Amino acid sequence: MNWKSTSTAIAMCLAAACGGGGGAAGGADTAGAGVGDSHVSDSGQKPAAAKRAWPKPYDAVALIPREKLFGNPVKASPRLSPDGKRLAYLAPQDGVLNVWVQTVGKEDGKLLTADKVRGIRQYFWAEDGQHIVYLQDAGGDENWHAYSIPAAGGTAVDLTPVKGVQAEIVGVEKSDPGHILVGLNDRDPQFHDIYKVDLKTGKRTLVYKNEIKAVGFTVDHKLRVRAAQTFTPTGTIEVLHRADDKAPWKKIAAWGAEDSFTSQLFGFSGDNRTLYVMESTGSNAVELRGIDTRTGKEKTVAGDPDADVSDVMVSPASHKILAVGFERDRMDWKPLDAKVGKDLAVLKQVADADIAVVSSDRKEATWIVVFNDDNKPPRFYTYDRKTQKASFLFSVQPELEDAPLADMQPVTYKARDGLVIHAYLTLPREVPARKLPVVINPHGGPWARDGWGFNSWSQWLANRGYAVLQPNFRGSTGYGKKFLNAADKEWGRKMQQDVTDGTRWLIEQGIADPDRICIMGGSYGGYATLMGLATEPGLYACGVDMVGVANLITWLKTIPPYWMPFRDVLAQRVGDPDKDAEFLKSRSPVFLVDKIKAPLLIGQGHNDPRVPRAESIQIRDAMKKAGKEVEYVEYPDEGHGFQRPENRLDFFARAEKFLAAKIGGRAE
Repeated sequence: MNWKSTSTAIAMCLAAACGGGGGAAGGADTAGAGVGDSHVSDSGQKPAAAKRAWPKPYDAVALIPREKLFGNPVKASPRLSPDGKRLAYLAPQDGVLNVWVQTVGKEDGKLLTADKVRGIRQYFWAEDGQHIVYLQDAGGDENWHAYSIPAAGGTAVDLTPVKGVQAEIVGVEKSDPGHILVGLNDRDPQFHDIYKVDLKTGKRTLVYKNEIKAVGFTVDHKLRVRAAQTFTPTGTIEVLHRADDKAPWKKIAAWGAEDSFTSQLFGFSGDNRTLYVMESTGSNAVELRGIDTRTGKEKTVAGDPDADVSDVMVSPASHKILAVGFERDRMDWKPLDAKVGKDLAVLKQVADADIAVVSSDRKEATWIVVFNDDNKPPRFYTYDRKTQKASFLFSVQPELEDAPLADMQPVTYKARDGLVIHAYLTLPREVPARKLPVVINPHGGPWARDGWGFNSWSQWLANRGYAVLQPNFRGSTGYGKKFLNAADKEWGRKMQQDVTDGTRWLIEQGIADPDRICIMGGSYGGYATLMGLATEPGLYACGVDMVGVANLITWLKTIPPYWMPFRDVLAQRVGDPDKDAEFLKSRSPVFLVDKIKAPLLIGQGHNDPRVPRAESIQIRDAMKKAGKEVEYVEYPDEGHGFQRPENRLDFFARAEKFLAAKIGGRAE
């Protein structure tokens, strides 16, 4: 329900949206990822060996078409207008996701935007209730532009028409409904200056020149830049505050390097005096706290000794904190408002699913709630808070409602050093969980996590007959800073061993056929795939790498300019490419190709700013030079992940065929 986030997350993610795996039909609340109408493919395979004699292919349940799992959602991301009279949502037009608007209670949806290539996935209602604002990049380059379009229909205005510059939304407030604050790195590619932008005309006015080199800002409810966070060379975050637009900045808090990836700004209280922060100083788990900006005193609003605060519900009217969510094995909401507590209790009776309030009218009379289940596509409901009645709105992918989707089980196992690792296991339906072919799916980030709920990757693989394990290895978020910091400089070692130990646990449980295990992941998960093949050549029969890092030295030297303020932090977390070159070389799969025995499939976006294509090219060429079996496909208008459904479907068709040939599942 924090649909107006005004803080910038500090922890960087390699994975698009800081995720791994797949969402609902390409995304639960937002929609999936993809690129151009053409691609390049290169196979460096050896001559095919005689086909192995696999057990009879899994055919106990109907085969779910890839189109239903990785194509566009039918509808997604519903948002109520501030007055509650109109509903916006995403839906495809000629195969491309666009914004639609309809009257609440009527089936009069009208196409609003006219994107014909990449699709729109990020949008929101402006506080004037008359405009929709959406973000779009070019071919996955992540140089976002912000656009405004009248909700009644009309022509979109590019609010940030500066080539090669990244726009980020910094502030949206009802006190100034005709404007928003946007950050642009047009002056300095490393840092964003703050502009006020007129939604009707696109007129842009500089309101703050980022001379303090802040990496994140928070505005108050008068649309003033009032709080900032900066990094020191030691990795400490300093929290700065100023009384108004002309007042000097003053430090009101500091978070050490051990807390830098588990602490960040959140927003202001209704009276603009208390600054809410997510913070872990003095505790292991992340807590929601309030800092009195006049006295500097801190007070804990909500916390849990074992789980990080992962989500917060905020009133759009009073800006009061209504509830705090803790993502354990599943989402657990702690209400801080009695009425909201009753509402959540009612919603829990609608379905045994994890819930989140994704939108509300300004009066808080109506909510839009998403129900996220493991074996159903995400479903959206409207909820009348007066009558406490939930009414079905739509399913993201109706044709999956009755599909033979599999259950996702939270599981735990111990790493070799005794650390408890939480994971999710999805098993194919209607067959005994014995000696199954397996896909290990480490998530991206790596400072992110997998969670319970619908996952298109897991459902696809389980439907093809594979057991799927998603390990939240050390470094994953949600389990406290000790667990996250245990990953420092452990890329390719203890983080990788956590994945290996999960694989061996499946073998020990009798679930996995030890001869039929593949590892597959995107971004950091792609790196873990490559390192898994190199460090455990007898464990994995194949690997599928999407946009994965192959050479830590070259990757750290080619990070986007707006990541440069974090370079010292990355050096602490991963390694310094200048000072630790030999160390990083030992953790880079491109230098370990001689140890790889299993065949590899690689997918890459040409315009990827997070993991440049040179990473995939390096490992492809090294594999080919060493006479290893490798297949490579590149999409010329994709970035970090495959946004356009045609590209998703192409790559997953290749992956499905590859997996079937290597470990014997079935293919569409």
